[in-house]
Amino acid sequence: MTAKPSIDEIALVARIAEQDQTALATLYDLYASLLYGVAFKILGTVEETEEAVLDVFQQVWRTAARYNPQKAQVDTWLFMQIRSRALDKLRSKKRIARTQQISLDAIDMEAQAPTKNPVEDVIVLERRKLIVKAMQQLPPEQRQVIELAYFQGLTHTEIATQTDVAIGTIKTRIRLGLNKLRGFLSSLNSSELG
Repeated sequence: MTAKPSIDEIALVARIAEQDQTALATLYDLYASLLYGVAFKILGTVEETEEAVLDVFQQVWRTAARYNPQKAQVDTWLFMQIRSRALDKLRSKKRIARTQQISLDAIDMEAQAPTKNPVEDVIVLERRKLIVKAMQQLPPEQRQVIELAYFQGLTHTEIATQTDVAIGTIKTRIRLGLNKLRGFLSSLNSSELG
C-alpha cells in the first residue's frame, strides 16, 4: 500500500463515478490481480475468487460517487471491499450447504413416488439419478441457485433476496451452472450408452 493516496487513482475513481468505463478498466488492470490474491487466500477456489473480484468492481461502478479519499486510500477501500465480499461468501457457504441438503432430500422423496406405469418409474428414477450426480459436480454457489430456481420455484429476485447476492450474480451463476449441467449430463449419457 502507498503512504499517500495517488492523485491518479483518486481521479480514476472520480471518472468512474461519472460512469467512465475506461477508468474502471484502468482501475481493474491496476488492482484485479492483487484483489484476486487476497480473495483466493480467504476462499481457496478460483471460481469463487473470480466472482468476488467481479462483484467488487461492480460495486465500485455503483458506489464510486460515495468514495471519500479522506477516509481511505483507493487501495485500502478496494481491499476492504474484497475482504468483506470474500468473508460474506464464506458465511453463505453454510447457508448453501443447508439448502442443498433440503433440495436433495426433496428430489429423493419425489423419486420414490410411484406412477401407474412401472417402465416410466424406472426411466424417471434413472433420469433423477443422472441429474443428482450432475448437480453434485457443480460448484456449491451454482448448485444452490439452480436448486432454488428449479426445485423451489423462486424467481431471480427472490433468490437474490434470500441469498443476499446481487441479481446479476444470480443470473450468471444459473447460466454457468446450466451450461455445466448440460455438459455433465451429455457426458454421463454418453458413458451410460457406451
